[in-house]
Amino acid sequence: MEGEKWKIYWNEYSADTYLYGSEITYHRRDDVEFKNEMMPPGTVIKQWYSKTNYQAQRIEPALPMIDGESEYRVVIDMDTPPGESCLVRLIFLDRYETEAGNLTIRDKTAIFRCPLKTYSYRMQLLNGGVTRFHFHSIMIQEIIHETEETFMAI
Repeated sequence: MEGEKWKIYWNEYSADTYLYGSEITYHRRDDVEFKNEMMPPGTVIKQWYSKTNYQAQRIEPALPMIDGESEYRVVIDMDTPPGESCLVRLIFLDRYETEAGNLTIRDKTAIFRCPLKTYSYRMQLLNGGVTRFHFHSIMIQEIIHETEETFMAI
C-alpha cells in the first residue's frame, strides 16, 4: 500500500546549488535545465534539507520529516543524455548533527529505511558524469505494509 507522498522541486535559492560554470534555466517549477561541461564527477550539484535554520539560511525545509519506523520509496524524475547520470545521496543526521548513516541511489527509483536515530536528513544531487540534464522532481513516498492486525481492525 502507498502512504503519503511528497514532491521535491528545484527551488531558485542558489546557496545550495553548484554555480561555478553552470548554466541554470528555470523553465517551470518542474522543469529546470542544468548545463556544466567542466564540473568533476562526484560534485554536489544541488542540496535539500529536512531541517533548516531560517534565521541563518532564509529558506524553509524542502524535505518531509521521515522516521526510522517506515519504509520509503524515492522516484527521481530527470532527463539525462544516454550514458550520463546523476546520483542521489541521502545523509541521515542524529540530534547532534552527526552523520547516522547515508544511502547513495544510482537508479531512478529505490526503497530505503532511515536509521532509527535519524533526527533530520539532507538530500544531495551528485554529478555521476553528466554535463547537462533536465530536472523535474524527486518524489518521496511512504510504503505502508499491511499486517494481520490491519485486517483484524477492519
